[in-house]
Amino acid sequence: MPQPEVFRSSPLQVLPEWIDYNGHMNMAYYSVLFDLGADQAFAQLGLGPRYAEARKMTTYAADFRIRYLKELHVGAQVQVGFQLLAADSKRFHFCQWLWHEDGWLSATGEGLTLHVDMSGPKVVPFPEDIANNLRAMCTQHSALEVPAFVGGPLGIPS
Repeated sequence: MPQPEVFRSSPLQVLPEWIDYNGHMNMAYYSVLFDLGADQAFAQLGLGPRYAEARKMTTYAADFRIRYLKELHVGAQVQVGFQLLAADSKRFHFCQWLWHEDGWLSATGEGLTLHVDMSGPKVVPFPEDIANNLRAMCTQHSALEVPAFVGGPLGIPS
């Protein structure tokens, strides 16, 4: 029986315009890479641009935290990992990793996403097919350990 794994995006590349005056990728573009990777995972759930166009519903980020671990430079190839941690009728909680092509970890992310009716906009329950997709991925990912960085505190230790 195969071991459960986190979703992994296709390879993504750090672009020259993402490099800041310090010579490494600006912090804003870590969010861009996490978002591009999430888009690929969301597509497996039936969410994304086609879903928004056809059903006039979408997802909004309610919260997202990034932990910067090791800087990226122009041309670096990365993959984004995605693990669905929990879901209810209107939202889901997930975590992500940003892995360099050489295998080291550049950053982690943790987010909470809302399901939104674009006509409001207002937060609404997922349609049954999407809820089923979320349950299926949650079941698959529940066999994985919850990473230690999930739910971690923010602040200066005393």
